Amino acid sequence: MKKSRRNFLGKLSAGLASLGLAHQGLTQENDHKHETMHPILAVQPLGFQWQTADPFLFCVHHDDHFPKGQAHLGPDPALLQGRRIGQDFLLKDGWRMYHGETVPGFPGHPHRGFETITVVRKGLVDHADSLGGAGRYGNGDVQWMTAGKGIQHSEMFPLLQQEQPNPMELFQIWINLPRAHKMVDAHYKMLWSEDIPRVAYTDADGHPTTVEVIAGALDGQQPPTPPPNSWAANPDHQVAVWIIRMAPRATWTLPAAAAELNRTLYAYEGEGLQIAEATIPTYHEVKVQPDRALSLKAGDTGANILLLQGKPIQEPVVQHGPFVMNSRQEIQQAFSDYQQTRFGGWPWGRYDQVHDAKLGRFARHGDGREEFPQR
Repeated sequence: MKKSRRNFLGKLSAGLASLGLAHQGLTQENDHKHETMHPILAVQPLGFQWQTADPFLFCVHHDDHFPKGQAHLGPDPALLQGRRIGQDFLLKDGWRMYHGETVPGFPGHPHRGFETITVVRKGLVDHADSLGGAGRYGNGDVQWMTAGKGIQHSEMFPLLQQEQPNPMELFQIWINLPRAHKMVDAHYKMLWSEDIPRVAYTDADGHPTTVEVIAGALDGQQPPTPPPNSWAANPDHQVAVWIIRMAPRATWTLPAAAAELNRTLYAYEGEGLQIAEATIPTYHEVKVQPDRALSLKAGDTGANILLLQGKPIQEPVVQHGPFVMNSRQEIQQAFSDYQQTRFGGWPWGRYDQVHDAKLGRFARHGDGREEFPQR
């Protein structure tokens, strides 16, 4: 089995050092009262894989400008020359093949012990799994998959447009499962774009801000419920996944949350963003005090920000490749179980399964249930 992108977990460059809050003028002495401390705790640059805080495990931002597709739903084979096919993670000509050989993406690979939240901003993803599930989703859709006791799945990026480029942008976020739910049955849930709230704000100067609420309520707007065994399913854990989109020079106040949460903002697009009056460079992570309201002000190019927050699970985390458990022994058991059962096998004719080019968005679950969203 090819190595997964998840092998990158824990290997972030040592060079991703904090910008140094002393350099930003943001630190206070440890004995100062909480309310006198600056609400920004740390700022650091983002690499290919983003650091996250408990209950999250990591986040990857894929932003590929794929070329025109061919009949096989991949790029012209001539464009693959000079690439490390099967392990193509270097950005060349604005895109990567990842583990794909003819179609970009991630052919069948196993998981156990956590959940994936795949937020597709542009483009489409073809899903297939060892339980017989399948789907095509994207352009604002979210797939929330509970790996639980074990599943294989593939995530391929079909280049459906043959007359024009195929841009793809998505976030894949790993969120941990608590010990009590690590061995639940695997399944996935679709959060279709049409069902995800987008809360609109306008500042005093008429500049808009929109917050896409994927998890965690905002101003009374409730997103679709997460899978039932997710840490996010309990509202007391205050898990939030929001995408904040600010127009040029827009201002917005991020409301305060509970003090026991971890809250991080990922400023992934836009120059000149200010958070609590501190200027944040583009493509940087900002860890903040969760119980302080934060003033956000976009620069002249606007700003796009991913917010992740939640109450920490506070259990041991032992990760090896695609498995995330609480002990080394459980990791060894996961490998043994996968070798014996293949987590249900692979019912598809190819590990880089792509669906008929004529199909639109759909989801087919392991129990046979089908979904066809309408726009």
